[in-house]
Amino acid sequence: MKRTYILSLTVIIVLFLTASGTTSLTAADDGFVPLFNDINLDGWVNVNGAPETYTVKDGMIVCSGIPNGVMRTTKQYENFILEIEYRHTKKGGNAGLFIHSDALPPVGKPFTRSVEIQVMDGNEGDIFSIQGATMVPDKPHPKGWTRSYPAEARTNPAGNWNHYRVESRSGMVSLAVNGKVVTKAYQVNPRKGYICIESEGSEIHFRNIRIRELPGSNPPADVTAKECEGFCQLYNGNDLREWKLPAGSEGHWIPEGHILSYDGKSEAEIKDLWTKEEFKNFTFIVDWRQPAEPKIDSVPIILPDGSYALDENGGQLKIPVMDAGDSGIYLRGSTKSQINIWNWPIGSGEIWGYRLDKSMPPSIKRGATPILNADNRTLGGWNRFEITVIDEWVTVILNGKTVIRECRLPGIPESGPIGLQHHGDPIQFANIYIKKLN
Repeated sequence: MKRTYILSLTVIIVLFLTASGTTSLTAADDGFVPLFNDINLDGWVNVNGAPETYTVKDGMIVCSGIPNGVMRTTKQYENFILEIEYRHTKKGGNAGLFIHSDALPPVGKPFTRSVEIQVMDGNEGDIFSIQGATMVPDKPHPKGWTRSYPAEARTNPAGNWNHYRVESRSGMVSLAVNGKVVTKAYQVNPRKGYICIESEGSEIHFRNIRIRELPGSNPPADVTAKECEGFCQLYNGNDLREWKLPAGSEGHWIPEGHILSYDGKSEAEIKDLWTKEEFKNFTFIVDWRQPAEPKIDSVPIILPDGSYALDENGGQLKIPVMDAGDSGIYLRGSTKSQINIWNWPIGSGEIWGYRLDKSMPPSIKRGATPILNADNRTLGGWNRFEITVIDEWVTVILNGKTVIRECRLPGIPESGPIGLQHHGDPIQFANIYIKKLN
């Protein structure tokens, strides 16, 4: 009789805690697994921060907030219940929890396409889509924004711990703050992706991160975040530890968070910036923009076969363009194998040294010439190169379009560092990643 009474009382307590949203460990928590092991960052990937951006101390993830960026899970999730505790270290601190995130940020941005659960001191609990993700908020925003404000403020002030419980079910998301649901969103896209912790300017601590996966639907690709394909960052946003910075280049190649800026005025003997590591076969991703004020200049017209268009007198035919400067990407330590960045009509992506090499056969000169101009039509806007090098063959994709297709580069070194070119003009880079290939 006494045993039956104890069991009944246990059931009543469990039902009460479940109904009230209490977050204590109970039988209702069966099926949760930790996303953080309290010891190290196994199971997480630092997408675009320095090693010291995310560290572990006293069973917590300590996020410095510098630079802006994210750390993500190694696995994608669709339907789940996620619990996480956090505390800000100062008033007004800012951070975020991203769900259904892509593996890498979009062009020129430090944050991934995802649905953000706001973790800002004094403004916690918002749910909103960022960087191209979409959703329908629970309550329409008066300004038409796709963000859902919490029904009430339930967070504890900076220095105190708070608890989030996020539920994702077939494109519907809800957030409970300290035991009560305050925010919802519907028709979320993507509805499957990575979970991220955001770094955004101030120190924040996370602990007790755990998840219970729910049955999924194997959603199609158009509502699934882009997966990781083995890319590793080559620029950490804080410094140039992955690069060789020669004396005379200090203060010219400048880390500015997720953007690496160059003023074009290095005083070094070798002014280009080269990776410390050498690479053989790889796919290299880099975003770039030309921040200089464009000026009118006359430049040659390059024909599809790599030759110059000629005027009636046999001279190079030139046309006026808005020119913001010049730069490029060097492959395997070779300045000849330069992927051009410029404003010529042929477009960026040309392999300069091979197109102009008179000893090369016509097929290689043609192959080193961009198929089309895929540059961002807004001068000063961001562009993305995806450059694949396999043995002697190079393919260049610019802003999602193939501009160089399997061009052979005879004589290119078997391996070597990657270089960012000095050409005397300002240039900015961001989102620098590499994937080594066999």
